[in-house]
Order: sequence, then C-alpha cells, then structure tokens
Amino acid sequence: MQGKITRIISNLYTVEAEGQIYECRARGKFYHDGLTPLVGDLVIIDADNKYILELKPRKNVLLRPTIANIDMAVIITSTKQPNLDLNLLDRLLCIIIHNKIEPIICFTKIDLLSFKDKKIIKNLIKYYRKIGIKCLTNNDIRKLTKMIKDKTVVLTGQTGAGKSTLLNKLDNSLNLATQPISKALGRGKHTTRHVELFKYKTSLIADTPGFSALDLKELTKEDIKNSFLEFNLSCEFKDCMHQEEKNCEVKKLVGAGDILTSRYQNYLKFMEDLNGNKRINY
Repeated sequence: MQGKITRIISNLYTVEAEGQIYECRARGKFYHDGLTPLVGDLVIIDADNKYILELKPRKNVLLRPTIANIDMAVIITSTKQPNLDLNLLDRLLCIIIHNKIEPIICFTKIDLLSFKDKKIIKNLIKYYRKIGIKCLTNNDIRKLTKMIKDKTVVLTGQTGAGKSTLLNKLDNSLNLATQPISKALGRGKHTTRHVELFKYKTSLIADTPGFSALDLKELTKEDIKNSFLEFNLSCEFKDCMHQEEKNCEVKKLVGAGDILTSRYQNYLKFMEDLNGNKRINY
C-alpha cells in the first residue's frame, strides 16, 4: 500500500498509510541505488513484513532541513534573542523559492522589541508582502492556520527562533520541548532532534532541528537572481546580473528606496560567496 514517511529515527521509518502507522525498515536496494528515504516521501510498503519497497517521485527536496514533497515553508525569524538576521532570512528565501516551495515569513518575539524596533519590523512586513511573499508574526495564529490549510508545511529558521514554540501555539497538545536562549552563546539551544511531520487540522507540519551552517552551492548565479522576485525587471542588457552593469533598473530602484537596501546587499553578498563557494555559519 502507499503511505507517507512522517518520522525517521536511526534506521526506523514511521509510515502513515490508510490511517494506520507502520514502523518500517528500508530495503537494501535503496542503499545500493544511492537512494535515501526522507521524511515527506511517498512510499510503497509491505505492511505485513514492515518494509519500504519503493520511493515515489519527489516534487522537491530541501537539504537543510532534509525533507521532501513540501508545499510551503514557514521561515521562523527571530527579532530578538537571537537578533534579527536578514542575511539568513534572504538566504532561506533563495533556497525555498528555487525549490518551488511557497515561503511564509513569520517574525517572532515582537514583544521583546522597543517601539522603534517594532516600527522597523512593520516596514519589513510591508515590503516583503509588496514583493509577493506572505508575511506575519507568531501572534497571527488564525491567519497562519488559513494559509497552511491542506498543505504539507516545513518550519525552518535559526536555532532558538521559536519553531517548536510556534507549533505548541498551533496545537498545545503536542507539548514539544523548548529551551531558553543561551546567554553565553547568544543563540538558541537545540531542542528538536529529528525531522517529524505532525498532523494539525487538515495540514501536516514538520518541526525540524536548528542548523549551524547554510550554503548556496547547489544554486547558480541565475538561480539566485531569479529567487529575488522584485529583481525581475527589464534592464538595458537582457543578461544583466544587477552588479556592475550600466543602466541597471534594480540599482536605480535601490537608489530610489523602492528596493530594500538589505535585500540588494544580501544579493551581492550571495553572488560573492558563490564565487568562492563559501559556507556561512550561524
């Protein structure tokens, strides 16, 4: 029968199929074929002998966190403790948009901000919405529930940004472990140890471990350019990369304040990092 992998711990794969849960092993042929079953994979299983027999084709794969067949990705973005990191946010947007997954930005810990900083976040929300990216705060639970209805969703973001806390807000019966920010390190402590899909109303939501590094080595410069949605403009040169070229419409809009300066600076940084295939640590 066909089912979906909802959790992987060691070599044991939890598969939900026809309303039942099966703890399965993967056949040796996957190892020999260089295939690794992932959370989110649609699979054919031998229910009697508890084996995964076949992996169905995937529509997409995220590598960090490692998960397949995702409809939406909610980027949990802390505004304080850990501090707002727009470079990380735009980096995640690059990867998610490139993989044809719809992004949602969710800003957390707004209550810790000063009035001035809250205004900055409000302007950021307005900007990302203007370029076509859904954006909200972790207080907008009803809005988020509507957005993710009938979708398979992954929560991703910096360690300590509030992924498990948000899941607990959505469904307090999950009672997922959370921990305070490490004052010595200035960042979150890992609480989620594995990727797992949870049922929430008509949605499936994945809580994922935080990460320590993220790179763009799987993307080309063209991929990065295309992931910056507001850069899709008619410049003088059709192959304009919005860097050193003359009469670049993107640079004009940055200068006019119509394109967020941080977005353009991050774009240039990503292009520079790609030249050296640089790995970024967080």
